[in-house]
Amino acid sequence: MQRLKDKVAIITGGADGIGKAGALRFAEEGAKVIIWDMNEDKGNETVASIRSNGGFAEFEKVNTANFDEVNSAAQKAFSNHGHIDVLINNAGITRDSTIKKMTTEQWQQVIDVNLTGVFNCVKVVHSFMVDKGFGRIINTSSVVALYGNFGQTNYVATKSGVIGMTKTLAKELGRKGITVNAVAPGFIATEMVKKMPESVLKSMEEKVPVGRLGLPEEIASAYLFLASDEAAYINGTVISVDGGITI
Repeated sequence: MQRLKDKVAIITGGADGIGKAGALRFAEEGAKVIIWDMNEDKGNETVASIRSNGGFAEFEKVNTANFDEVNSAAQKAFSNHGHIDVLINNAGITRDSTIKKMTTEQWQQVIDVNLTGVFNCVKVVHSFMVDKGFGRIINTSSVVALYGNFGQTNYVATKSGVIGMTKTLAKELGRKGITVNAVAPGFIATEMVKKMPESVLKSMEEKVPVGRLGLPEEIASAYLFLASDEAAYINGTVISVDGGITI
């Protein structure tokens, strides 16, 4: 059974990492996947992978921090498909530094993508969902939003903000047939993380009660559940997918 058959799903940051895992899984479940990302090469590779397995996928180069680009891409998606059912706000960046060394540029870059980018996407896309009376919006937070993290004032601020936005949007849009939830990943073994020194990876694993890093596919499964009909009565929640690190 394809749980997202004929649903149109926009996944930001879907070219690589967790977003790619989500794009692949959604396509397997019958969704028409539209990837918004800045990395054209990786984005087109992911689209090709989906299509080679019989799925439907498109790539659009979009800087989610730019409202005009988001608006244009959303209008195009709606024009091509007639509806937008799912929005996964997965795009995010880090510019880590202690507060003493953090520049205003590092602060603003993270705010622009991780927080303003979410606002831009929801602001534009939710109107198409309201017209249909149905929608699933899933925002990506992080476990660090729940307990803080050294050297990540900017990143933690945005991921905490995403949780606040999620709860507020859930109250505003629930009556319109749109649920809004968040996923808070823990330590996830993306390709970027796996390139870290072995000693660092081992230290990360030791902090997790289940004794290992999570897989991108496990975050994708949380995305899928929240986007599915099974989660129709879940609204305004934050699901931590972290192996128990927040216990």
